[in-house]
Amino acid sequence: MRTKLGYVTIDCTDSRNLAPFWAAALGWEITYDGDDGAVLADPAGAEPKLFLQVVPEPKSGKNRAHVDLVAEDFEGDLQRLTGLGATVLSTSTTPASAPSAVLADPAGNELCLA
Repeated sequence: MRTKLGYVTIDCTDSRNLAPFWAAALGWEITYDGDDGAVLADPAGAEPKLFLQVVPEPKSGKNRAHVDLVAEDFEGDLQRLTGLGATVLSTSTTPASAPSAVLADPAGNELCLA
């Protein structure tokens, strides 16, 4: 027997405002939008799905886990994500000398782009 990764969950206070950012960032569809959160899925059916879980408390401190996005066009994708509402927290290079950035989504959750 084995398990599989079905969802990556991000806590937030307002999933309805955050879901459009992640849908546009990933090119995914919002498949559920309720008072308890929102689910986003790859239109091709690939897993995992992304669950934006509504919690009462705002984010505080650094995320213990985060999403890493792989860019085909780093500068273009960085501009696209910031245009969608992401904030650049820092930039650097990977061990392979490729550009990378730590960003925050509109709710302040960290993510990386490389």
